[in-house]
Amino acid sequence: MAGSVVAAAQAVGLSDVGIDLLSRAHALAMTPRLTSLEDDHHPAYLHPGRSVLVLLRDVGVLPTKMLCAAAVHESVDEQLRVSTEITRAQLGDAVAVVVDSFPLPGDERLAERLVMLEESARLAALAERLDQLRHAHLRDDIDWRPHHAETGAVWLPVAERTHARLADRYRHWQRTFARRLG
Repeated sequence: MAGSVVAAAQAVGLSDVGIDLLSRAHALAMTPRLTSLEDDHHPAYLHPGRSVLVLLRDVGVLPTKMLCAAAVHESVDEQLRVSTEITRAQLGDAVAVVVDSFPLPGDERLAERLVMLEESARLAALAERLDQLRHAHLRDDIDWRPHHAETGAVWLPVAERTHARLADRYRHWQRTFARRLG
Protein backbone atom coordinates (compact mmCIF):
# COMPACT_ATOMS: atom_id res chain seq x y z
CA MET A 1 0.00 0.00 0.00
CA ALA A 2 2.87 2.39 0.75
CA GLY A 3 3.99 2.10 -2.86
CA SER A 4 0.49 2.84 -4.13
CA VAL A 5 0.31 5.96 -1.98
CA VAL A 6 3.67 7.20 -3.31
CA ALA A 7 2.71 6.44 -6.93
CA ALA A 8 -0.61 8.26 -6.60
CA ALA A 9 1.09 11.23 -4.95
CA GLN A 10 3.64 11.38 -7.75
CA ALA A 11 0.85 11.15 -10.33
CA VAL A 12 -0.80 14.32 -8.99
CA GLY A 13 2.54 16.13 -8.80
CA LEU A 14 3.15 16.20 -5.05
CA SER A 15 6.68 17.42 -4.34
CA ASP A 16 9.42 15.08 -3.13
CA VAL A 17 9.29 16.80 0.27
CA GLY A 18 5.53 16.28 0.38
CA ILE A 19 5.84 12.65 -0.62
CA ASP A 20 8.43 12.11 2.12
CA LEU A 21 6.11 13.59 4.77
CA LEU A 22 3.13 11.63 3.43
CA SER A 23 5.16 8.41 3.48
CA ARG A 24 6.13 9.08 7.10
CA ALA A 25 2.48 9.76 7.97
CA HIS A 26 1.40 6.50 6.36
CA ALA A 27 4.13 4.57 8.20
CA LEU A 28 3.13 6.21 11.48
CA ALA A 29 -0.53 5.30 10.95
CA MET A 30 0.49 1.72 10.23
CA THR A 31 2.44 1.34 13.47
CA PRO A 32 -0.55 0.48 15.72
CA ARG A 33 -1.96 -1.75 12.99
CA LEU A 34 1.23 -3.77 12.79
CA THR A 35 1.17 -4.35 16.55
CA SER A 36 -2.60 -4.68 17.15
CA LEU A 37 -3.96 -6.51 14.12
CA GLU A 38 -2.97 -10.12 13.74
CA ASP A 39 -4.49 -10.38 10.26
CA ASP A 40 -3.25 -8.17 7.45
CA HIS A 41 -6.60 -8.82 5.75
CA HIS A 42 -8.48 -7.08 8.55
CA PRO A 43 -10.56 -4.23 7.05
CA ALA A 44 -8.75 -1.66 9.18
CA TYR A 45 -5.27 -2.75 8.12
CA LEU A 46 -5.05 -0.84 4.84
CA HIS A 47 -7.28 2.03 5.96
CA PRO A 48 -4.59 4.78 6.19
CA GLY A 49 -3.44 4.23 2.62
CA ARG A 50 -6.95 3.84 1.25
CA SER A 51 -8.00 7.14 2.83
CA VAL A 52 -5.13 8.93 1.09
CA LEU A 53 -5.90 7.21 -2.21
CA VAL A 54 -9.54 8.37 -2.03
CA LEU A 55 -8.27 11.93 -1.77
CA LEU A 56 -5.57 11.69 -4.42
CA ARG A 57 -7.74 9.85 -6.96
CA ASP A 58 -11.10 11.52 -6.35
CA VAL A 59 -10.17 15.00 -5.18
CA GLY A 60 -6.64 15.63 -6.45
CA VAL A 61 -3.91 17.71 -4.89
CA LEU A 62 -4.53 18.97 -1.38
CA PRO A 63 -2.08 20.53 1.05
CA THR A 64 0.28 17.79 2.21
CA LYS A 65 -0.74 18.26 5.85
CA MET A 66 -4.32 17.31 4.87
CA LEU A 67 -3.20 14.15 3.09
CA CYS A 68 -1.12 13.26 6.15
CA ALA A 69 -4.04 13.96 8.47
CA ALA A 70 -6.29 11.66 6.42
CA ALA A 71 -3.69 8.90 6.77
CA VAL A 72 -3.25 9.33 10.52
CA HIS A 73 -6.88 9.93 11.50
CA GLU A 74 -8.81 6.91 12.77
CA SER A 75 -12.54 7.41 13.32
CA VAL A 76 -13.53 3.88 14.33
CA ASP A 77 -10.91 1.88 16.21
CA GLU A 78 -9.55 3.70 19.24
CA GLN A 79 -6.69 1.22 19.68
CA LEU A 80 -5.46 2.11 16.18
CA ARG A 81 -5.28 5.85 16.82
CA VAL A 82 -1.96 7.64 16.97
CA SER A 83 -1.76 10.08 19.86
CA THR A 84 -1.54 13.82 19.30
CA GLU A 85 1.84 13.87 21.01
CA ILE A 86 3.31 11.23 18.72
CA THR A 87 1.76 12.81 15.64
CA ARG A 88 3.21 16.18 16.62
CA ALA A 89 6.65 14.68 17.32
CA GLN A 90 6.78 12.67 14.09
CA LEU A 91 4.91 14.87 11.62
CA GLY A 92 4.81 18.35 13.12
CA ASP A 93 2.31 20.61 14.77
CA ALA A 94 0.44 21.46 11.56
CA VAL A 95 -0.61 17.84 10.96
CA ALA A 96 -1.42 17.23 14.63
CA VAL A 97 -3.67 20.30 14.75
CA VAL A 98 -5.60 19.13 11.68
CA VAL A 99 -6.08 15.60 13.02
CA ASP A 100 -7.29 17.00 16.34
CA SER A 101 -9.81 19.19 14.51
CA PHE A 102 -11.60 16.21 12.96
CA PRO A 103 -14.81 15.32 14.78
CA LEU A 104 -15.52 11.68 15.52
CA PRO A 105 -18.73 9.90 14.60
CA GLY A 106 -21.35 10.33 17.28
CA ASP A 107 -20.19 13.83 18.21
CA GLU A 108 -23.30 15.75 19.24
CA ARG A 109 -22.03 18.71 17.18
CA LEU A 110 -20.83 16.59 14.25
CA ALA A 111 -22.49 18.55 11.43
CA GLU A 112 -21.45 21.91 12.87
CA ARG A 113 -17.87 20.78 13.43
CA LEU A 114 -17.56 19.33 9.91
CA VAL A 115 -18.98 22.43 8.24
CA MET A 116 -16.67 24.68 10.25
CA LEU A 117 -13.54 22.87 9.03
CA GLU A 118 -11.47 24.50 6.33
CA GLU A 119 -12.56 22.92 3.02
CA SER A 120 -9.38 20.87 2.52
CA ALA A 121 -9.62 19.55 6.10
CA ARG A 122 -13.29 18.72 5.55
CA LEU A 123 -12.31 16.80 2.41
CA ALA A 124 -9.72 14.84 4.39
CA ALA A 125 -12.23 14.02 7.14
CA LEU A 126 -14.85 13.00 4.55
CA ALA A 127 -12.37 10.73 2.75
CA GLU A 128 -11.28 9.02 5.97
CA ARG A 129 -14.88 8.38 6.99
CA LEU A 130 -15.87 7.21 3.51
CA ASP A 131 -13.16 4.58 3.57
CA GLN A 132 -14.37 3.36 6.95
CA LEU A 133 -17.92 3.10 5.62
CA ARG A 134 -16.90 1.37 2.40
CA HIS A 135 -15.43 -1.48 4.43
CA ALA A 136 -18.16 -1.65 7.08
CA HIS A 137 -19.67 -4.76 5.56
CA LEU A 138 -16.48 -6.64 6.37
CA ARG A 139 -16.77 -5.89 10.10
CA ASP A 140 -18.91 -8.09 12.30
CA ASP A 141 -17.68 -6.42 15.49
CA ILE A 142 -19.61 -3.17 14.96
CA ASP A 143 -23.32 -2.40 14.71
CA TRP A 144 -23.36 -0.23 11.60
CA ARG A 145 -27.05 0.73 11.74
CA PRO A 146 -26.39 3.91 13.75
CA HIS A 147 -23.51 4.76 11.42
CA HIS A 148 -25.80 4.37 8.41
CA ALA A 149 -28.34 6.72 10.00
CA GLU A 150 -25.65 9.25 10.91
CA THR A 151 -24.22 9.11 7.40
CA GLY A 152 -27.59 9.92 5.86
CA ALA A 153 -28.21 12.73 8.34
CA VAL A 154 -24.75 14.32 8.45
CA TRP A 155 -21.87 12.93 6.39
CA LEU A 156 -23.73 12.69 3.07
CA PRO A 157 -25.23 16.21 3.23
CA VAL A 158 -21.83 17.65 4.15
CA ALA A 159 -20.24 15.76 1.26
CA GLU A 160 -22.92 17.08 -1.09
CA ARG A 161 -22.01 20.64 -0.11
CA THR A 162 -18.29 20.00 -0.37
CA HIS A 163 -17.30 17.81 -3.33
CA ALA A 164 -19.39 16.23 -6.12
CA ARG A 165 -17.32 13.05 -6.53
CA LEU A 166 -17.18 12.34 -2.80
CA ALA A 167 -20.92 13.02 -2.59
CA ASP A 168 -21.52 10.46 -5.36
CA ARG A 169 -19.49 7.90 -3.45
CA TYR A 170 -21.36 8.61 -0.20
CA ARG A 171 -24.72 8.28 -2.00
CA HIS A 172 -23.62 4.97 -3.52
CA TRP A 173 -22.54 3.66 -0.13
CA GLN A 174 -25.76 4.84 1.51
CA ARG A 175 -27.92 3.00 -1.07
CA THR A 176 -25.81 -0.16 -1.07
CA PHE A 177 -25.55 -0.40 2.68
CA ALA A 178 -29.29 0.25 3.10
CA ARG A 179 -29.91 -2.91 1.05
CA ARG A 180 -27.49 -4.88 3.26
CA LEU A 181 -29.25 -3.71 6.40
CA GLY A 182 -32.52 -4.92 4.87
